[in-house]
Amino acid sequence: MTWLQLRLDADPDSATALEDALMEIGASAVTMEDDADQPLYEPPRGETPVWTHTRVTGLFPADTDIAALLPALEAFYGNALPTHRVEILEDRDWIREWMDSYHPLQCGERLWVCPSWREPVDANAVNILLDPGLAFGTGTHPTTWLCLQWLDSQDLTGKTVIDYGCGSGILGIAALLLGADSLIAIDNDPQALSATADNAQRNGIDPARLRCLLPEQFDNSVHADVLLANILAAPLLQLAPRLAGLVKPGAQICLSGILDSQGDSLQQHYASWFEQMQLTTREEWVRITGTKVAH
Repeated sequence: MTWLQLRLDADPDSATALEDALMEIGASAVTMEDDADQPLYEPPRGETPVWTHTRVTGLFPADTDIAALLPALEAFYGNALPTHRVEILEDRDWIREWMDSYHPLQCGERLWVCPSWREPVDANAVNILLDPGLAFGTGTHPTTWLCLQWLDSQDLTGKTVIDYGCGSGILGIAALLLGADSLIAIDNDPQALSATADNAQRNGIDPARLRCLLPEQFDNSVHADVLLANILAAPLLQLAPRLAGLVKPGAQICLSGILDSQGDSLQQHYASWFEQMQLTTREEWVRITGTKVAH
């Protein structure tokens, strides 16, 4: 089926109002996209971030008279419409194109991330089968790749791992496939915990080796050998004492989700609990690793 797209240029003050107005006049779907290559980072709880330059797109059936709808859109919006244009969206197999865009990705010497619908490049490698979905973590982002590369270089045999902010579970599942004994996956989003459990099952992980918990469900009775936290600098700063308390003396920690400009200050902050700290950069992102000080 062919569709018409009505695209409007917006700012943070107008994007949500335009989205609501498009739905009011009968758009089949509305999307918002970055129109200036501006990254968005984790917002405070309860807030929804919007790009400074946002493209708001309403999708309509091909026989829609867009010109006739514009006065109604302007009325619902309550102001003069910003710059806008109409484009034809040709019929394509979007699901197939989306699937074709994902390829197996090597992260280190042994470890590969492979979409579940593709054959692994090396059947003898450690292959994580993953369905990219709602939860963050497909291996393609530099922060995820940095953590996977680090895991690939570690001897994880028999170790207990905590993946704090587990997202899709990709890091913790990689640790299990690389020899870790057990995983505690923690996230404040129930969808992330469901995604982690589903991806673990897809990779043949024994459910007895995995616990998926909300932060408040973790009783702090387990002290891990390895802690992974690929979140963002602000929560990493806030969570530092808690994360340090979740690992044994001599345990290893791997942090990411950190911009290059934030690496030094965060490393200095964690130096209160960890030593032998190293920063590794990929593009504009940083990984911090270290060893828990024995007090």
